[in-house]
Amino acid sequence: MPISSHTKELIEHYKAAHLFKKGGEEVSKIHVDEVAHRAAAFYEKVRQVVDWKEEHLMRRSAISRIMKRRFFIKKEEEIAGPLINELIRGGHFKNDSVEELKIELVKKIIHKYIYIIKNAPAEKKNRKLNFYDWIMSIAACEVEEALEPSLKERAIIEYMYTQMKERMNIGKEALERSGITEKDKDTQIYIAAQKALFKLDSPILMYHILKKDYLNWDSLSQEELGEITKKIHEIRNDLNHTLDHPLGPKLYQICEKYDTPYLLLGDVIGENSLEAEKIFETPETVEVMVRNAYNKRLKTLKSRLNRMAFYSTLSILLTNALSVVILEIPLTKLIIGKFNPLSIAVDILGPTALMFLLVATIKLPKKTNIDRVVIETMKIAYEGKTKDNYEVRVPHKRGLVTNIIIGLFYLIALSISIGAVVYVFYLINFPPFSYVINICFVALIAFAGLKIRDRSEELTVEDKKENIFSFLGDILFLPLVSMGKWLSKKWERYNFLSILTNIIIDTPFLMVVEFLENWRSFLRERKEQIH
Repeated sequence: MPISSHTKELIEHYKAAHLFKKGGEEVSKIHVDEVAHRAAAFYEKVRQVVDWKEEHLMRRSAISRIMKRRFFIKKEEEIAGPLINELIRGGHFKNDSVEELKIELVKKIIHKYIYIIKNAPAEKKNRKLNFYDWIMSIAACEVEEALEPSLKERAIIEYMYTQMKERMNIGKEALERSGITEKDKDTQIYIAAQKALFKLDSPILMYHILKKDYLNWDSLSQEELGEITKKIHEIRNDLNHTLDHPLGPKLYQICEKYDTPYLLLGDVIGENSLEAEKIFETPETVEVMVRNAYNKRLKTLKSRLNRMAFYSTLSILLTNALSVVILEIPLTKLIIGKFNPLSIAVDILGPTALMFLLVATIKLPKKTNIDRVVIETMKIAYEGKTKDNYEVRVPHKRGLVTNIIIGLFYLIALSISIGAVVYVFYLINFPPFSYVINICFVALIAFAGLKIRDRSEELTVEDKKENIFSFLGDILFLPLVSMGKWLSKKWERYNFLSILTNIIIDTPFLMVVEFLENWRSFLRERKEQIH
């Protein structure tokens, strides 16, 4: 059975990534003080609780946060070096792993985005902050890639994207009915592949689309940068529309179902980059290695789910406790004169119990799933007589009356869900003005819990069976989850606990860490002079 041409290309990309990481001649690496490194790394662990994001997004979040802070206390040309040092101290990069020459590269990146911020067409006052945050999030993506290029991840994304383009089938009538062009379809498959494989968020997706639309985005001339800056708001709007495309969820569902074979092939080739082509000459050997790779991923899946549940719950729990102490208890004493300790305990611990229930009922893939995964993996790794086609169904547009009726049913379902939550609060004797805050927290927990449950199915290729209970659960539960999704976006933008931590703790603590590093450097110099 001959290996497919796409798989050969993937192997070559992995070989190149392996040799790139191995490097050539030794160059100077950035080193930070070990004591300062431990102190800052511990602080970053605490930060994970305050502004929790999924593990693979934490480093970029830290880059964005540090850049924003340093723009206020440093000149533009003095940001790159301290930024990299702080990232290494915080444990986001290994000590003695980042080349010193990367400082100049990061300087150029920062200069590009500061130029865009300073020279972009004027925005309304209420939009300036959003635009600034957006630019910083894109800049953080480029800085992260400059410091540690994700060559293997990019290769597996291109591999899946290329194969999915050949396999996904949207009828001509459906394309015409929905007004979707071939370019739209290809872009949406590209986005869906990234989201399915690595759960990438909006900023990194936008950055990758920018790099695809502007092939020299990393090395723009001053004239090109000026032209892009003039139309940067238009570019941003186009990117937002692209990510909100109605076709996106349909394509993502297909990519999400079939992403496991691509990940496993990446694991197998990644562990044997230089010998991979020879190994793939024997399909039986590849099958054994795919099964081993699957079992490794299955072992780590449960621990990752538990970690996700812990950090997301603790983050909401701390914010909930803060709201109780700052808002709910004082207001209760002021209006009612006293507060019920039981209601306060439930107020704080209730979300934790809800998340525990959602996580405790998670089921890992069935044992039969691995056989289906192996079959799908071999299909994409080798040339076959026929290729699978995935039919993408574009629904007909609903009429106004139908939309109104569905909207009413949706509101009724949401009212029933919220009513049930309010009734529980009433039984526990919650203060009435605490209802709104706690309903928001329940919705956030429901959304976070559903995301974790979805993540538990990331290795599943078998079709999910639906029954009457899951149907009824969707009717009552999904409106609350949708509310939680909307709130989570606001949460990211207005995470008051994170803002408070930045103001009161972040900057002073890191100034102390920098002083500690400088002080220890001074002591070492004095010791050298004595000897």
